[in-house]
Amino acid sequence: MAVFTEVPFADAQALMQRLNLGTLHTLQGIEGGIENTNYFASTDRGDWVLTLFERLSAEQLPFYLRLMKHLAQRGIRVPEPVADARGALVHRVCGKPAAVVDRLAGKSVLAPEPRHCAAVGDMLARMHLAAQDFELSQPNLRGLPWWNDTAPLVLPHLEPAQAELLRQELAFQNHIAAGSLYAALPRGPVHADLFRDNVLFDGDRLSGFFDFYFAGVDTWLFDIAVCLNDWAIDLASGQSDAARTRALLDAYQAVRPLQAAERALLPALLRAGALRFWISRLWDWYLPREASMLKPHDPSHFERVLRARARHPAPLTETLAA
Repeated sequence: MAVFTEVPFADAQALMQRLNLGTLHTLQGIEGGIENTNYFASTDRGDWVLTLFERLSAEQLPFYLRLMKHLAQRGIRVPEPVADARGALVHRVCGKPAAVVDRLAGKSVLAPEPRHCAAVGDMLARMHLAAQDFELSQPNLRGLPWWNDTAPLVLPHLEPAQAELLRQELAFQNHIAAGSLYAALPRGPVHADLFRDNVLFDGDRLSGFFDFYFAGVDTWLFDIAVCLNDWAIDLASGQSDAARTRALLDAYQAVRPLQAAERALLPALLRAGALRFWISRLWDWYLPREASMLKPHDPSHFERVLRARARHPAPLTETLAA
């Protein structure tokens, strides 16, 4: 969560007072991530996260913020946006659209064990079900159309073997998305970016999912695939970890069993999830934006994951069938 816009203390203080959140004591920029400007803000009434949106428009933001509020009100542990006296969730700071949410307790587990993966699978399934009656709709803005549009921008930067992999995988994913089996997949609002650093644990208790600003309506299976591609992957090799995979899937299915189409297409969607983040990391790596504390992620990791998923789909299929 890089700092693209430096927020004066006085501006943040004015917003906190307007939202009736008390007197601002500290304001600290948050490192990591590459999309928005984020600050931890502490007042005499609690701890909050202030986000300035650098790419998303004020018209797009109600989907994300109302989704978070919808989930929080249904018992899903997510940050709840703070409304002003008129009920608005989108504010303005330094000329940018902004939001304030409560800060969740806990810290990210960057070396997860099967028990952590099980907790994520359980809450992910409950989140999907809780969002079924959410009234707003917005597509996943980093879905297949974005992959098709962005691939030509990064291809000139790739080695021939990488470029061939990107072209072949993109053709495969377009083929999958055009099929009747894909059309049968259940869908709804998804997080679409539920990596280890977007989940908090307070001791052994999962204390929340956060950073919903890549959310959109997509297949639930894609959300599962994105999770598995981070929570159940050996970071050094990009290979799948069987125990963590089983733990996450078993916990998810205890709440919402996968349908036949989902079971059949999970290997393909795991490849889709890897492709999505390989393309976005290539884009951020070769076409970066200027920002304080900006640290683009190495795109080679998801190239390894994609190659591993394409070469070895069988172990996952066996895990699901067991």
